[in-house]
Amino acid sequence: MTFLKWIAIVVAAGYLAGLVVLYVRQRDMLFPIPPVGRTLPDAAGLSEAEEHVLTTSDGEKVIIWHVPAKPGRPVILYFPGNGDFLAGLAGRFKAVTAGGTGLVALSYRGYAGSSGAPSEEGILRDAAAAYAFTTARYAAQRIVVWGFSLGTGVAVAVASEQPVGKLILEAPYTSTVDVAASAFPFVPVRLLMRDQFRSDERIARVTAPLLLMHGTEDPVIPIAFGERLFALAHQPKQLVRVPGGGHDNLDSFGAHEIARHFIDGS
Repeated sequence: MTFLKWIAIVVAAGYLAGLVVLYVRQRDMLFPIPPVGRTLPDAAGLSEAEEHVLTTSDGEKVIIWHVPAKPGRPVILYFPGNGDFLAGLAGRFKAVTAGGTGLVALSYRGYAGSSGAPSEEGILRDAAAAYAFTTARYAAQRIVVWGFSLGTGVAVAVASEQPVGKLILEAPYTSTVDVAASAFPFVPVRLLMRDQFRSDERIARVTAPLLLMHGTEDPVIPIAFGERLFALAHQPKQLVRVPGGGHDNLDSFGAHEIARHFIDGS
């Protein structure tokens, strides 16, 4: 019995130590910042973009890339995934702006030249600064908010609080805590997780037309999370299930064209 008791103590101690590590390192896991520094748009192959540095409400300096929209064309306010950086998305940005659509793409705090360290509260402040920049130049109805992966939570938060023309969610989730709880079923994630991005609690306040795209084989955010979020959203809304699509390869399945048709209303 003494031996079994010590085994139980060791197992319990190991479990508690694991919880401590997960709690302390959770933001490193949620925000795996790529080791990439500040890159000018021209150096990344997007010469049509301008770099701007915005000051957030709490004093951080965050970078955006702006491709001016042609007269009468919409502008995409783009919120990237947690492992993305603007220079790595230059090809996508070039494709989505090819027809004269504008772009404002945000580099979150701590990412690729932006100051600070990421958190949900901080990133939503960054998004507010990017939205203010955009509405200073374009009417709200011209703004198409587009979020990918982690960025879908940012996009939903913006669209739930501010007027926008349309909303695109690519590989979204109900909340980051739902995804984490699914990945770590033996951990009390809901008690420990600080940055939960509760899109499920915000989506009902979104009134803009919605396009939701999700790969059926997404291994990072399973499509079930996107479907649940879609069910909570108001009309008008459109769900595109991409057969065989993974997490970050939907462009290979025509995501650009799907988004373009939605943006243009065709």
